[in-house]
Amino acid sequence: MVKDFLTADLLDWFDLHKRQMPWRDSDDPYKIWLSEIMLQQTRVDQARPYFDRFIERFPTVYDLAEADQQEVLKTWEGLGYYSRARNLHHAAQTIIDEFDGEIPHTYKEITSLKGVGPYTAAAVLSIAFHKKHAAVDGNIIRVLSRYYGIEDDIRSSKTRRQIQELADLLIDEDRPGDFNQSLMELGAMVCTPKNPSCKGCPLQANCTAYSMVKTDVIPYKSPAAKKPHHQIGVGIVQNNEGEVLIALRPEDAMLGGLWEFPGGKQKKKENIEETVKRELKEELGIDIRVEQDFMKLNHTYSHFKITLHAYLCSIEKGEPEPKSSQEIRWVQTSELEDYPFPKANRRLTDKLMGVGV
Repeated sequence: MVKDFLTADLLDWFDLHKRQMPWRDSDDPYKIWLSEIMLQQTRVDQARPYFDRFIERFPTVYDLAEADQQEVLKTWEGLGYYSRARNLHHAAQTIIDEFDGEIPHTYKEITSLKGVGPYTAAAVLSIAFHKKHAAVDGNIIRVLSRYYGIEDDIRSSKTRRQIQELADLLIDEDRPGDFNQSLMELGAMVCTPKNPSCKGCPLQANCTAYSMVKTDVIPYKSPAAKKPHHQIGVGIVQNNEGEVLIALRPEDAMLGGLWEFPGGKQKKKENIEETVKRELKEELGIDIRVEQDFMKLNHTYSHFKITLHAYLCSIEKGEPEPKSSQEIRWVQTSELEDYPFPKANRRLTDKLMGVGV
């Protein structure tokens, strides 16, 4: 059977070529779950130091559940997609409260955890508990699309269902976790998006895309919509004591639970300094004076891009109140390192603290 050849060749290759990763050295379901959450939107080389740091600070699910969310976000800072950290913290508390501190090991139970969808559930169940669940990520979609010569748009839910069905049929009963990881590893190391190393691929002999000389066009992914670009104005408000004002983003907002310098999106026919004045009036109820330009930077999020314009400001009138944030605080610039900030704002704090420019 094709399945038998594919599985045997793939697992043999994996046994010889798999990369060493800290979560692969453990059979602890907590570490495996944490690694899969981190790897949802992050490459292995980026995730590795964060995983080590996270485990050092929160070695068990109990430590994570009992931690303050601000500490969790600070430990996660720089990894991005912060809803993962908030969901991870919430899920840890659920595991303690509802599952006696044990990572759930059925599909229904584990998908009840915040932040755990079909892929993460299948990955954790197969790797940590040796359950027969096929996990399909971008690497696996690419490998199976090429192997079977699937030329349909992989953005299509129909195509993704087709690939999931194939993975469900192929997955090895004895080593389901290794099978999932071997396909992921093959996609990451050999069957790469561009210039795949077909000569070193254990599936080359039966790969349809290779035989048809179509590895450059399979898989096909329709063009993504162009990302909008926003101009953002923020105010670094200072007082006579040398403190700056920071605001805590709402829990249910993008980057929720992180601190920032208040500001927002520029409106039409509005210059960027007017944006800063309007936004701080709306968010804090204060009238401010823009004292001087501080920093301009570009940053890209998953669905849009920004140019951020930051100004040093002082209060002309009013007492700041958290009208659109959870909380506001006056802090010394030397204390900014203690708070979790989004990456773009962190560049501002670094400059304020003299760390960078």
